[in-house]
Amino acid sequence: MNQATQENITQLLLEVSNGNETAVNALLPVIYDELKRLASNYLRRERINHTLQPTALVHEAYLKLIDQTRANWQNRAHFFGVAAQLMRRILVDHARQHNADKRGGEFQKFSLDENIDKAVEISSELISLDDALKELAKFDAQKAKIVELRFFGGLTFEETAEVLGVSVITVKRHWRLTKAWLYGQMKK
Repeated sequence: MNQATQENITQLLLEVSNGNETAVNALLPVIYDELKRLASNYLRRERINHTLQPTALVHEAYLKLIDQTRANWQNRAHFFGVAAQLMRRILVDHARQHNADKRGGEFQKFSLDENIDKAVEISSELISLDDALKELAKFDAQKAKIVELRFFGGLTFEETAEVLGVSVITVKRHWRLTKAWLYGQMKK
């Protein structure tokens, strides 16, 4: 994305923050492809038979983003950081609902289909990762955000550094340490 486009997005976001309805309508076409890329990165790590498609995830996240009445968008990076977080929340909520449906209330369902069993396992892993990230955020919000942006959002080290306003070296160092910490947490 070129500098002019990034500046245009930032300007539109500032106008949205100031209540400009025209800016809301002009924003989606400009950011849609990048939001869809984020959604595709999230869904690539999901189970094979996931019922959410990237387009549906983008639309649900966009509605929540624009519905934020008190949002004071600082810039493009801030917006996409919040978008990545919302997409993660939507997917985790979806995984929790999927697992609850699989349990079938008081009736235990049995499946002979390996793909369905694998889907439940992946949903459980997503929930475990989300729980570990919440724990991490309690004592180091920046490292939790790095995982969210890199793992879920599929952002590069450079893009993650831009969103967080830190150096690429810092992101790489925190990414390495945090991956090891999360691995330990999820093995418990």
